[in-house]
Amino acid sequence: MKLGTIISTAVVGLMLSTSLSLAGPEIVSGPGVDPTCFAPWDADTKYMQWPAKAGPYKIAVVNGFVGNGWRIQMIKTAKAFAEDPAMKDKISEFKVVSTGTDAPAQLGAIEDFINQGYDAIVTIAVSPDGFDRVIRLADKNNVVLVPFDNVLDTDKVMQVNEDQLKMGRMWAQFTLDELKAKGVTSGKILEVRGLPGNSVDRDRSIGINETFKADGGNWELVSVVGNWDDGTTQKVVADAIAVHGQFEAVVGQGGSNGVIQALKDAGHPWVPVAGESENGYRKAIATYSAEGLKGISIGQSPGLVAIAMKAAVSALEGNVMPQLISVPLPVATYKDLEDGKNYWSDLPDNFFTVNEFPPCGVNISGPSIMAQSEADVK
Repeated sequence: MKLGTIISTAVVGLMLSTSLSLAGPEIVSGPGVDPTCFAPWDADTKYMQWPAKAGPYKIAVVNGFVGNGWRIQMIKTAKAFAEDPAMKDKISEFKVVSTGTDAPAQLGAIEDFINQGYDAIVTIAVSPDGFDRVIRLADKNNVVLVPFDNVLDTDKVMQVNEDQLKMGRMWAQFTLDELKAKGVTSGKILEVRGLPGNSVDRDRSIGINETFKADGGNWELVSVVGNWDDGTTQKVVADAIAVHGQFEAVVGQGGSNGVIQALKDAGHPWVPVAGESENGYRKAIATYSAEGLKGISIGQSPGLVAIAMKAAVSALEGNVMPQLISVPLPVATYKDLEDGKNYWSDLPDNFFTVNEFPPCGVNISGPSIMAQSEADVK
């Protein structure tokens, strides 16, 4: 009897240990649910499936840096989407926090939400690595952790993003094509980088620099850091013009309104400019393209947070999901800008124009976003 008890206890212990080790997502065969919305990154993307949970769910958004218009609009978008009829009944509790650029602070916030019993945590990672501990904790508790935008260098979590490397290449190639159309094959190019330490900034810059290098022209790239912020970008671009003189083109990751204002203030000739999807930037392209401002606008949408939230809920419902979800790049050039369609003369310059994803049923209006506050929801 005593031996049987010992054996039974050992078996139970082994079962508990095994169940803990198997907590979190299981790697399964595709295809995943709703591939028009949750498109796999490529043919090699693996698929994940979490144990189904009954809703409604407790969801948190853990942001890092909040000091630019994109991040503020992202937070407002998350709040607006949480109130959207398509999502509202699936959420029992919704919280948003911004922790700054300190990685331990962000990791601590994620861990705290896991320990509070939240079902899913959506996050913009302040660093592409260092998240192993919270990933293990999330898996142990069957919490769905979804990095988006600034993603992690891991395949252990489901992630949502646009192809940042491709975006950098497209910006650079557009600029090269416009310069060659003018007969320009050499000169200084100003690269305006984003927030240091993030995978988005890194990958975009790699794409930009490798494209110019592969071109074979005699290009000198001058790099400045604009933090994806209009005010910071305006200052560093102005300083670069003061030091280096005229540039043949500007390739900016964000803070595009600041690029335009700095060029204006310095009396710099209009040149090809590659940038983000700020409304004011698109207004400027539409206004000055005939004078030489040949621009391309590729949007890293703050609406990615809505896709990440939707993906988290889908995973909690037990659906098969791609480990890396690809959101198409929304592109507009000076050739196809149209007021009321892909920019708005009556909306603020710092409004990011791309926030609707029809294949996902995500259609968040500008007014509903702007009506929200960027403050934390605790």
